[in-house]
Amino acid sequence: MKTAARMPFSHRHDDRSRQGALIRSPRMSLLRSKEGDSQQVKLDRLIQYARGHERALVLTHDNPDPDSIASAVALAHILVRMAGMEAIVAYGGIVGRAENRALVRVLKLTVVPIARVVFGDNDLICMVDTQPEQGNHSLPARHFPDVVIDHHPERPETRLAPIADVGGEIGATSTVIAEYFRASGLEMPPHIATALYYGIKADTRDLGRQTTPADVDAYLWLFPIVDKEALAEIEHPRLPLEYFQLYHTAIERALVYEHAVVCDLGEIYVPDMVAEVAERFLFLQDVKWSLAFGEYEGQLYFSLRTSDRRMNAGRLIRDVIEEKGGSAGGHGSMAGARVPLRGLGPPARARLEQELVQRFLKEFGVKTKKGRRMV
Repeated sequence: MKTAARMPFSHRHDDRSRQGALIRSPRMSLLRSKEGDSQQVKLDRLIQYARGHERALVLTHDNPDPDSIASAVALAHILVRMAGMEAIVAYGGIVGRAENRALVRVLKLTVVPIARVVFGDNDLICMVDTQPEQGNHSLPARHFPDVVIDHHPERPETRLAPIADVGGEIGATSTVIAEYFRASGLEMPPHIATALYYGIKADTRDLGRQTTPADVDAYLWLFPIVDKEALAEIEHPRLPLEYFQLYHTAIERALVYEHAVVCDLGEIYVPDMVAEVAERFLFLQDVKWSLAFGEYEGQLYFSLRTSDRRMNAGRLIRDVIEEKGGSAGGHGSMAGARVPLRGLGPPARARLEQELVQRFLKEFGVKTKKGRRMV
């Protein structure tokens, strides 16, 4: 059965909002999640803090993937139902991949571009599946989040957020929010169950990557509530012509260096196709590292995948990219990054790309100087 239309997150009928910029001063958290805290304790702490506010902005990372979208929508629902406040979900960049657009369209999820957000209208800022210094979000520098929920390793600035639940080995932020839902006693709406289920499924590659018992437990708990017809439509959307053109380009341009494959996609039509190509090329026989990169609107996007359990893709990509002025993040087997290109002419861009590729190959332990083409 198709999911009915969703109303914006709100429990009120009036349009009260707070005017003027609310500049958030970072402060040391007194309500941080501690090792051993139950999900009930974490949820109670979050709701206790949120009840002192009127309207929440829940922000995903830029060009959000299913895990980020699902986590944000579900957190907004919890805040509305349990803290008695209004909530809006926003994202920077675009919802690009066909599956991600289908997730929003089929489930009728209420998410808006950040350009439509008036920051002064929101007195609680939440960040999901990203962190303040991650660099892959569009929260203006003059604002700081009150709440940070993310399954990636903790970054230093996150310690300044009043409420923070980050890090650990969990494979998806959707798992964290699903655990909050279970602790809340709220009835799980099918459209949110479907979104969270797909968020876990996508980020863990069907529970085959970076998966913990908590991910499996949440996945199995959500499954009976999932709208199966909607899920099928999300997982198998109609694809644009550009999708097949990009894959043609990827196969032609990919270079194999011993146990690594590197693909320069050139200009891309959506940034998250970089991750899809990197993911796909990791299936190449004998490959342990897959790196893809492409340019979109003045930024060079990178995506890194590895099947080598001894290595940490997130740490490696940060070491390589951040020294070039870019931002990066990730964890054991998968990571992403972006580097600003504005102000660089074509020769400078080509040199930068070459330097970065050579640095990555060195980190991969590749000794071959010249790659061989797939075709």
